[in-house]
Amino acid sequence: MGKTLFDKVWDAHVVSEIEGGPSVLYIDRHLIHEVTSPQAFAGLDARGISVFRPEKTVATPDHNVPTIDQHLPIKDVLSKTQVETLAKNTEKHGVRHYGLNHPYQGVVHVVGPELGLTLPGMTIVCGDSHTATHGAFGSVAFGIGTSEVEMVLSTQCILQPKPKRMKINVDGELGKGVTAKDIILYIISKISASGGTGYFIEYTGSAFTNLSMEGRMTVCNMSIEMGARGGLIAPDEVTFEYIKGREFAPKGKEWDKLLAYWKTLKTDEDAVFDMELNYDAADIEPMITYGTNPGMGVGISGSIPTLESVEPATRVTFEKSLKYMNFEAGSAMLGKAIDYVFVGSCTNGRIEDLRAFANFVKGKQKADNVVAWIVPGSKQVEKQAIEEGIDKVLTKAGFELRQPGCSACLAMNDDKIPEGLYSVATSNRNFEGRQGPGSRTLLASPLTAAAAALTGKITDPRTLL
Repeated sequence: MGKTLFDKVWDAHVVSEIEGGPSVLYIDRHLIHEVTSPQAFAGLDARGISVFRPEKTVATPDHNVPTIDQHLPIKDVLSKTQVETLAKNTEKHGVRHYGLNHPYQGVVHVVGPELGLTLPGMTIVCGDSHTATHGAFGSVAFGIGTSEVEMVLSTQCILQPKPKRMKINVDGELGKGVTAKDIILYIISKISASGGTGYFIEYTGSAFTNLSMEGRMTVCNMSIEMGARGGLIAPDEVTFEYIKGREFAPKGKEWDKLLAYWKTLKTDEDAVFDMELNYDAADIEPMITYGTNPGMGVGISGSIPTLESVEPATRVTFEKSLKYMNFEAGSAMLGKAIDYVFVGSCTNGRIEDLRAFANFVKGKQKADNVVAWIVPGSKQVEKQAIEEGIDKVLTKAGFELRQPGCSACLAMNDDKIPEGLYSVATSNRNFEGRQGPGSRTLLASPLTAAAAALTGKITDPRTLL
């Protein structure tokens, strides 16, 4: 029997297996940031040991950094302490560190791919659930806890049970105004926020192969939002072209050797998955969430489900969610007033996302009632946006390009949505209080966010294209 892509990468990294238990898996790339690494380094110090292979680890602060005035000291005491502690720990242990204001600093899952640190066939971990992003390159990438961060720092290995395999196939052409973000929100709305639990997902079909690498990263990023351990897409010419020539990508003979290997990274025709799902790209329209988990989403022209249409087992949480959001079951999404728009995060903070937003708002004006935060995912994205004149387009339309960081994806920095207000966000989670205590988050694509920013309400982006 043939192997899936996931099996090929996983099996190539197994150091040993515990019968009836987890595998000891070797890790090729370890990414760390300021929030989940301090306790791990403290654990090393307590045991009197060093990082086993420091060259395999790369660090950058992202969660707690401000997105304005980054040249000034960080005001929040906890954030400042965590950022400074990351710098001290990495210096002590000889770990590569791209600190605040370094030209390579940024959101860790944006920085890895753009620097050529993320490569096909790798195992990649980080103390952050959205490490699944890197699976877009045909790698096995997943988030880990702080104790596991310490395990990888000290051994370059991790104990990990092998997930089951799921294939999600989407064929056909995407409609006008439908993006990678809409594909993944559509899938999650179909299988729920827990439908992928216990699985590693491979995305197949023309809807994915026709995406750019940035679009593929958006899809894999949100695999975790359906409960999956991670997601991946087989590498192809789009992948190889994206990697080639990047700062730390292989060069010369090493490139040729690795390229030959990367071309073998695909699922065998006779491989068997534990579950397979199929969808038609033509059925997907721009999506938006209405509730407090990413599975509570509908097409933008649709309505919030009625209580009767919801599974009886989930009706209590459904009603609780609508109460928090102050929405009524059965009501239309179009026309609902919004207060904030956030474009950024490891899901949609790449240059392609900023281009899409800027092209949409060019020659138009932001609604007066909307506060908008447009946040590049890294210093490199910020630099490219300025070089391309995206900042000027935004300014003319009433927006501002901020500085890199996780920003309003989560309430760990200064960018918080006030209680009771509505935010259309291109990030990945809409849990209660995710963007600030009492904040109400609606997940959407950069195009749908742009339409809301211009009109001050939920608007179908296709009507403005």
